Amino acid sequence: MNLETIQTVRNPADAVDAAGALLRDLIDYAGLFPPASLAMMASVANYDAYSRSEWNWILGRFVVPVARLGEFEEAFAGLPTPTSGTGFANWRLSAIPGSDVAADVVRIREFNARNMSSSSGRRVVVESVEVKVASSEEVTRLSGIIPEELAAYFEIPLSSCSECFAAVAGCGRRAKIRTGGETADKFPTPESVIEFIRLCAAANVPFKATAGLHHPLRSVHQFTYQAESPSGMMHGFVNVFLAVAFLRAGMETAVAVQLLEEQSPQAFHFDSDGVGWRQHRLSREEIAAARRGFAVSFGSCSFIEPIDDLRSLHLL
Repeated sequence: MNLETIQTVRNPADAVDAAGALLRDLIDYAGLFPPASLAMMASVANYDAYSRSEWNWILGRFVVPVARLGEFEEAFAGLPTPTSGTGFANWRLSAIPGSDVAADVVRIREFNARNMSSSSGRRVVVESVEVKVASSEEVTRLSGIIPEELAAYFEIPLSSCSECFAAVAGCGRRAKIRTGGETADKFPTPESVIEFIRLCAAANVPFKATAGLHHPLRSVHQFTYQAESPSGMMHGFVNVFLAVAFLRAGMETAVAVQLLEEQSPQAFHFDSDGVGWRQHRLSREEIAAARRGFAVSFGSCSFIEPIDDLRSLHLL
């Protein structure tokens, strides 16, 4: 992508401008997962470093398989003792259960009991789980197993999302959409993404996204970090999360699809009070309302790549 500058007008006196409202707590770090597939020690060390950086306000949860929680504990215990005022005092984890969800819930509760308090000055807690399901019946069954203290995100098939949404809403749970992967067929169409968001809004179901959102704007990139990796069009996280806010503010579905397809940085104008996209305008408060408890976050195996792109676009 040609990273021409997105137009920004900033007032240093503003504690939170429109870009800040969009980006705060947005990126869940999933360095353990493809295409990065880092070792546990490297992923934990990265998250610790990111939590100490000037961009830590954009950093969300650390994503980890339940089966590797013991490995995480060892890596976490090996971190240097934090100095006062640096890093996160509370690490928030989002855990991926295996095939035996009931057994993994027990593991999560034992993990939280061990780690809710710490003499090192840092606590760590699993606060959410992310489960891939195939049907509305599976949503209902697993929701009965997962305790209410854990936010549960169900990754539902887009081919039958209406039925699954009814189950997710009925259980008071959350949804998850896969927005990419290591091959072109893993990327849903803009129309499918907008339909997912529209159904979430209609059912008042909070959601998160995962995979393929390393870059702010829709653009062509390699699918993996391998030199021989094929390239293809990838969704942009700024496109996706602005589309959420615009849809909630009344934008028509067809126009929201066009927003998701937007590739020009010059089509966006951020300032302290809001954002403009072509002839459309969204206030900072509307962005914040869409993010607050609804468009929760997206998972990315890289934190540096999105930050570097945001800086190139002068959004940071």
